[in-house]
Amino acid sequence: MQAARLHEYTDDVSKGLSIEEIDRPELAGSNDVLVDVTGAGWCQTDNHIIEGMWEEYVPQPLPMTLGHENAGIVAETGEEVELVEEGDPVICHPVQTCGTCRPCRLGETMYCENQAFNGLTTDGGFADYLLTGERSVIPLPSGVDPIDIAPHADAGITAYHAAKKAVDELNPGDHALIVGIGGLGHIGVQCLDAMSAARITAVDVKDEALELAAELGADHTVNPRSDDVEAFVDDVTDGVGVAQVLDFVGADETTAYAPEVTAAGGDHHVIGYGGHVHEPAQSLVNGEFSFVGNIVGRYAELQELVALVEQGDVELRTSRYDLEDVNEVAERLEHGEIEGRAVITP
Repeated sequence: MQAARLHEYTDDVSKGLSIEEIDRPELAGSNDVLVDVTGAGWCQTDNHIIEGMWEEYVPQPLPMTLGHENAGIVAETGEEVELVEEGDPVICHPVQTCGTCRPCRLGETMYCENQAFNGLTTDGGFADYLLTGERSVIPLPSGVDPIDIAPHADAGITAYHAAKKAVDELNPGDHALIVGIGGLGHIGVQCLDAMSAARITAVDVKDEALELAAELGADHTVNPRSDDVEAFVDDVTDGVGVAQVLDFVGADETTAYAPEVTAAGGDHHVIGYGGHVHEPAQSLVNGEFSFVGNIVGRYAELQELVALVEQGDVELRTSRYDLEDVNEVAERLEHGEIEGRAVITP
């Protein structure tokens, strides 16, 4: 089969992956599931993996097939698999968990002590086939295209995971700020709009992204290139500030919004990454706000997101590319030239 492989880290993402012929994965356990990949979302994290940003955080045996947002059709199952069968359309949670460690028993599957992460610590889905397990696949409802839904396997549940935490702290009349209306942020707007009665303000440097945010449920939009975000928030919240910030950029400039725009006791959720948090400890004490980290959501949260998709509450804006176009996609994403999510179709 063909696969897009990373052999060495490089800052030149336009040459990061090579298309190679490798062996098709074989079932190794009774609970294994082999998926014929029809759609695999490209994520900014893929660029960061190519650049070596994750090397110090997780073991990465190279060469490795990238791709952690995967969906497709079940091609083969182990003898004990009961959830799915050959021919079923599925979306694949990117983490393969053991189910027996304490975090798994508590339902915190993202903290599994024995996990394998597709495209990050083990081979992923930029290939004809993906080997995963029964604990990681979710059957798709009739009428849901695996290609269209593939990016929800990471982008979607990451946005949903953050939005769900924010919703727990949002009451009717509260305001929320969503920073960055890109591949994740446009999902975050929809999730927050579907699950809360909060007023939503969207921030982005692209006017077309702000137009999309308004179309998807944002009540207010602001472009920091032409307006002062802090003054704008002060005006729309009558000086109270926003109860929750969902920062899908995670740059130095966006994390710096926190002490000026967050209401007392509020949270600034950091979802995008690449920048830093540079705030005096006194600013956190004075405002009693918190920075909250977010990573991929739980298996159960992907099930919940699939339900929102089926109900028509959340939709993805996607564009499709052939497997041979992976490096072009990486470069275009690096320059902010892809709206919504790019999907590789092996």
